[in-house]
Amino acid sequence: MKLIEQLRSVFLSVMANKFRVILTSLGIIIGSFTIIMVVGIGKAGEASVAEQYKRLSVETINITRAGSMSRSIAGGRASASRSLTKSDLEAMPELLEHVKAVGISTSITSSIIYGGNTKDISVLGANEDYMYITNLYLKYGDYFTDDDGINRNKLVVLGSEIAEYLFGDEFDDLNDAIGESVRIKGTTFIVVGILERVGGSGGIAGRGSVDETAFIPYEVALKYTSGGSLQSGGMAISMSSGGQTSYIALANDMQSVSAAIEEIKAYIAEICGKDTYSVTDVGSTLSSALKTSNTMSMLLIAVATIVLIVSGIGIMNVLMVAVSERTREIGIMKSLGAKRRTILSIFLLEAFFISIIGGSLGVCLSIYAPTVLAYFEIDFLATMDGLLLGLIFSVITGIFFGYYPAHKASGLRPVEAMNSE
Repeated sequence: MKLIEQLRSVFLSVMANKFRVILTSLGIIIGSFTIIMVVGIGKAGEASVAEQYKRLSVETINITRAGSMSRSIAGGRASASRSLTKSDLEAMPELLEHVKAVGISTSITSSIIYGGNTKDISVLGANEDYMYITNLYLKYGDYFTDDDGINRNKLVVLGSEIAEYLFGDEFDDLNDAIGESVRIKGTTFIVVGILERVGGSGGIAGRGSVDETAFIPYEVALKYTSGGSLQSGGMAISMSSGGQTSYIALANDMQSVSAAIEEIKAYIAEICGKDTYSVTDVGSTLSSALKTSNTMSMLLIAVATIVLIVSGIGIMNVLMVAVSERTREIGIMKSLGAKRRTILSIFLLEAFFISIIGGSLGVCLSIYAPTVLAYFEIDFLATMDGLLLGLIFSVITGIFFGYYPAHKASGLRPVEAMNSE
């Protein structure tokens, strides 16, 4: 039997049982759509993690508090665990051989106001080294300095998007916005710089987008936005109101990272005690974040695979019914000289047709995935890999579960098939 005749036989069978085929295809549609969504969400997660850390070089080292600092009042006495002070951190490049710089930052969320324009943004207080370590480049103006922080000069460097939002309607050239005044948490700040556009939705090591962030001197942030720091008897008690403080160090070069980590751990252990702070390189942190993202993706893919398996069982059931209904037809074809592989091909083509239609509809349905996921504030990144994976899984499922009914049909004896009722 020629291929065109086999395809015609499959088409007629499908058209004769349209409703049953549609119901069977639903599982394939949902399964392929789920796989595409899972891959898209996973890719978006990986891209987001990479985006968050892309501003940091491989020589960067994260220093984070191992446990939250405690402060209690008992019997009229206050107690707090020892914490690193700003002077402790600033001394590292001078005292440690393999550390070149240390960045300090504290962040909050606040409104920024210019004229009638108001926008909620991330406000990040940072020292000079932080701007240097994170590779933030200016498009207009200048950075503030550590001296500005010491002198409590209320200066701000704006990300490109927030600068465009605040000044785009008033100035054709954003360079003209340098020197303008904006208000953050009720305090007036002078714009001294505007950063180059970074792009992407991720920020620096998990913070908000750099393009929608305002950078101010660290000491100014403690005094006017995030709260303050009380130092007493070698102790540092955070008095911040909603601020998140973090530290990053920069090793001399990539080969010095391990040595720098050991030096920093020993230095902190002398001041605060062992295991008070966690010291990790950016590569390890990034790998851990990506591993977590990949684990979630694999879990969701497993769920999608289960959906496809259930759909495959449905295809098998449909083809088993088709074999039962067409037993006499199979007997007639065999008596007319149809070979076993021809019968096998017809039923496998039918399974392939059902799965490819379901997979294709799932791919088409995935076009609306970004819109649906955006409603739940879930990032989605459409990729050709995801589309192909969804389609290939659908076809493999259909052929795998369609083989047994096809094999059973091809093994029928002509006389028995023709005599069946």
